[in-house]
Amino acid sequence: MSTITGEVGAGSGTGAQAQAPAPARPATATTGSTQSPARRPRPATRHVLQGALAMSVLGASTAVSAHLTRYPVLGGQALRYTLAAAVFAVIVRRGGPPRPRPTAREWLQLTLLSATGLVLFNVFVLAALQHTDAATLGSVVACSPLVLALAGPLVTKGGHGHRLRKGPAIGAAGLVVAGSAMVQGFGPGSAAGIVFAVLTLACEALFSLLAVPLLPKFGELRVSAYVTVIAVPTLLVASLATDGTAMLRVPTLTETAALLYLALPLTVGAFLLWYRSLNGLGPQRAGLLIGTVPVAACAASAALGVGTPGIAQLAGVAVVVAGIVVGLAKS
Repeated sequence: MSTITGEVGAGSGTGAQAQAPAPARPATATTGSTQSPARRPRPATRHVLQGALAMSVLGASTAVSAHLTRYPVLGGQALRYTLAAAVFAVIVRRGGPPRPRPTAREWLQLTLLSATGLVLFNVFVLAALQHTDAATLGSVVACSPLVLALAGPLVTKGGHGHRLRKGPAIGAAGLVVAGSAMVQGFGPGSAAGIVFAVLTLACEALFSLLAVPLLPKFGELRVSAYVTVIAVPTLLVASLATDGTAMLRVPTLTETAALLYLALPLTVGAFLLWYRSLNGLGPQRAGLLIGTVPVAACAASAALGVGTPGIAQLAGVAVVVAGIVVGLAKS
């Protein structure tokens, strides 16, 4: 946790850098052209590792969530985000310089981001699994890299080095999607299941796309904190409507461990890492790293004894890695 918050404070853009006196070394400022090429690869590599780690934590959560099948779904999500919101509140008070408050339009953007990327995402996952299996849902959601490759240029500003050329971006994303489908497999499902899976895919993509214009101003810490806090009352109302007073029963020891994983490493840790990577790489390049999700899920299932990967899954892992490498190399 300390390494994450330290890095957030150092990389939040308008904070520590704005406090340093600008004309400290006027003589070397004009002669530092050789420093820029040397420093550029390091942040890019760091952002790639941050995005891959965030998606690996997300992928491993599928095996962890298997221990919550008997716990109220929306009540569990409300508990998860409440705990994460409390942690975010502590980090925000201690970490980094103050940021400007959101305008009315930005509050609307944050609310839309929270409603789609957090609340509706979980609702649609639940609805999809009632009509289709997890493999089909995972394969549809694994199309996220392709969606971000196509829609990413719509939300990024030019001149920041975030964009890939359209051809290589779509080609690399297609490789990642194909490999992810091989890892996930594709099971039977009704038309309603496919519709809910596509809606889940849309919410997954919006979790990144809607955040892109907000990150430069507020940073990954405050965007993560805002959307998490906004999600709590909505999930509490939804869980009360669906499960009544049983929405928050006392979890077992195993369920408690699973909820803590979802609240801390996934919500707090992965949100911060993913938004840091997204802000540094842009949605097209960062989107390729979503292919890490099924790979991590496959590895976690094998490690926990839930399943053993077959030849097709291992081949899919190789295709995912190839797509990520090709996409990042073309950038």
